[in-house]
Amino acid sequence: MPEVIIPGLAGRIEARYQHSKAQNAPVALVCHPHPLHGGTMNNKVTYAMYQSFVKMGFSTLRFNYRGVGESQGEWAEGEGELADASSALDFLQAHNPTAGGLWITGFSFGAWVAMQLLMRRPETDRFVVVAPPANMFSFDFLAPCPCSGLILQGDEDKVVPKPLVDDMVSKLRLQRGITIDYRAMTGADHFFKDQMPTLETTIQGYITAAFNETRVAA
Repeated sequence: MPEVIIPGLAGRIEARYQHSKAQNAPVALVCHPHPLHGGTMNNKVTYAMYQSFVKMGFSTLRFNYRGVGESQGEWAEGEGELADASSALDFLQAHNPTAGGLWITGFSFGAWVAMQLLMRRPETDRFVVVAPPANMFSFDFLAPCPCSGLILQGDEDKVVPKPLVDDMVSKLRLQRGITIDYRAMTGADHFFKDQMPTLETTIQGYITAAFNETRVAA
């Protein structure tokens, strides 16, 4: 799990990158939760998401936003953190010019960053977001959402109320040309305590199904 340093607009960005041994492997970027509430790339959910993609053969990158860990800079109201994610994605794509697909993922605040980023990167194939903070940030920018994806939510989440995520998903499902796979995990809180194995297998199952679907379509 090599440490890498990525140049960003606010200075260096600390990251961890696992390069796949498979030729033309797909790539995945993982965005962590809110830095002002203790979020880092070592957050347990973020790490579980990262491991899910590594185990499925992706070249996978997680990183710290500006001002977190060894990343330079300071909190920048979300726009700066989105710029950091964009710089991290530039690094990932530069090191994988023949990647067989791009997935953008994130947890909590990182879900908002991930969804903002995929709107700016039309080459994105899929997304996976966990506990998108529909009570804290507007997701109205997803009009239209450019690709299909997986949304995971705990049914006992006290930080992001499930009914608000339900409403967000209902709006996304009205859009044509994409498929939103929405799964409410029974007994899971916002941080998916004691649910990491289930979280990983759910994401891996979705990845497998997505690639099988692509093969059938081809």
